[in-house]
Amino acid sequence: MKKNTKKYLSVILAVTLVAGSAGIVYGLSGTSEDSGTSKLTEYKGRVDETVYVITGADGAVKETVVSDCFKDDKGEDAYRQDKVKKDLPVDISVSYTLDGKKISSKKLAGKSGHVVVRFDYTNNQYETVQTGGRSEKIYVPFAVLTGVILDNEHFTDVDVSNGKIFNDGNRTVVAGIAFPGLQTSLAADPDKLEIPDYVEISADVKDFEMNSPMTVATNEVFNELDTSQLNSLSGLSSSLGDLTDAMDKLLDGSSSLYDGLSELLRKSGDLTAGIDSLASGSLALKNGAADLSKGASDLQQGAASLYSGLNTLTENNDSLIGGAEQVFETLLSTANTQLASSGLDIPELTIDNYATVLGNVISSVDEKAVYQKALAQVTAAVENKRPDIVAGVKSAVKEQVTAQVTAAIQAEVTAQVEAAVREATGATDEQMASDAMKQTISQKVSEKMASAEVRSMISSKVEEQMATEAVHKTIDENVEIQIQKAISENMASDTVQSQLKAASEGAASLISLKASLDSYNSFYLGLIAYTNGVADAAAGAGALKHGSDQLKDGASQLSAGTSSLYDGILTMQSSTPSLIDGITQLKDGSLKLSGGLEELNEKGIKKLVSAIDGDFGTLIDRLRSTVNVSRNYRSFTGNSDDADSQVKFIYKTEAIEAPEEE
Repeated sequence: MKKNTKKYLSVILAVTLVAGSAGIVYGLSGTSEDSGTSKLTEYKGRVDETVYVITGADGAVKETVVSDCFKDDKGEDAYRQDKVKKDLPVDISVSYTLDGKKISSKKLAGKSGHVVVRFDYTNNQYETVQTGGRSEKIYVPFAVLTGVILDNEHFTDVDVSNGKIFNDGNRTVVAGIAFPGLQTSLAADPDKLEIPDYVEISADVKDFEMNSPMTVATNEVFNELDTSQLNSLSGLSSSLGDLTDAMDKLLDGSSSLYDGLSELLRKSGDLTAGIDSLASGSLALKNGAADLSKGASDLQQGAASLYSGLNTLTENNDSLIGGAEQVFETLLSTANTQLASSGLDIPELTIDNYATVLGNVISSVDEKAVYQKALAQVTAAVENKRPDIVAGVKSAVKEQVTAQVTAAIQAEVTAQVEAAVREATGATDEQMASDAMKQTISQKVSEKMASAEVRSMISSKVEEQMATEAVHKTIDENVEIQIQKAISENMASDTVQSQLKAASEGAASLISLKASLDSYNSFYLGLIAYTNGVADAAAGAGALKHGSDQLKDGASQLSAGTSSLYDGILTMQSSTPSLIDGITQLKDGSLKLSGGLEELNEKGIKKLVSAIDGDFGTLIDRLRSTVNVSRNYRSFTGNSDDADSQVKFIYKTEAIEAPEEE
């Protein structure tokens, strides 16, 4: 039970981004100034509220815009947007240091050195509730995620606390996550677990400038917990299991932090009557994109499994061979069409018979039989080298068998050494995992592997494997492939082709066609030789195919949604050209956060369990209170209490531009 509890508790530290790009677009149909809140006391449907906050480079608020989407049972949505002046539930403070000294953002622009950018988050939204028999301050459990795209021409050696870094060679995408107020709400011992309430980015910088960082704050994930089950440890596990399911959905739907949002917001006031069509299309796009995301995830898992099995030969063998065969079939189909149109009545060309069929045709139209003579010469020359080819193939196979046998024996030796060391020293798992103990074990394993006994065992096992029927069959197959490959390569060589060009004009086109097919056949046989010895390819390729099928289905739904969306965009095209540019930037700057959040989960499990020191009763009480406080906070502007509402906050921090050169 404790093991399962650790698993579910990790969800508490894995809250992620939930701001969808469709919500950003359709929530901006118009604005109106409001100095306070705009409570709709009569509306009882569903309200999705997004709060856009524009801040200076130091995090100070410049403008706050609230966008509401009202959904009714008929499927017809309404939208409203207001500018408001109201304290935010989460404040952001951004500070900068250059080479260890504090510096303002204005003075930092254009400077070079080691720069640290720190985002501190203050949670202002809490309730004072009774929990554990005492009056406690419980904060709304916001997860705050900040991301920024850094140009690699200016930033190197980038690091981030509480986050993840992605580098595509041109840009570095940095994403960090924090949970302000959660430390207090869960009463976690800071000496055992420090739940982050800040994100710190450091890098070596040349001519400092920075795109607008984007931040998202949301409490939506905690609302999924069923507090009615939080009466026991098993109930906690069950409820946190529901939260895990919700997290999976959110991870699948994780949105992007992107540099183009500012242009999208600034130009949104120009959206016209096409916004309704855009919203409908966006819904279909969202559903299709969700399926596409799932398929893409499966595809990634299949590719990872394939890579692990093939090691250095990290290719999708089945897909490669299938694709090459499809290309070969296409070439043969084209050749069949051309030959039929020329009036030649010959059998249909296939991969297996094309050489024989075309050879016979060439012989029938070429009195000197130039081609057959060249083929006989090439074949004889290659056959003369058969002993060398056999020796080369055997050497390659023996090298591979030796590596596999050595790895297997080394694994056994390592296990024996570890067991002997553990028995001799009485070491615990923690001691066995220490660097000193690992070094001792590694040294003993190396000594054992170097012993005459082990070397003799390896040699004996290798010879046993080499004598098996399977290895002999593999050698024979590869020898034949190499011979056929050598024949095809020589037939396609300049020397042979120069001889064939002297053939009669009647055979020239056929010889040229066969030479082209021989050239591709050489590549095709080489590809087979390349993939032949990889035993684990089938499993990985099967998973890849399964994921590809799902990806295709998701892409089909996405295509239908995109078509509807495109009709709406055409209506707005004349007034919103910058919207397309912004969306392009959003796509290019996508943040793939799953890997980083999973890493955060793994690191957070043991620390959180240690911090509560086994007092699950206290944790249950505080977690129940935290969830209740989270559910109570459903709107920033104060929508009707009867409305089914949720709210998220998106902060755009001012970019820092280098001074223009004079």
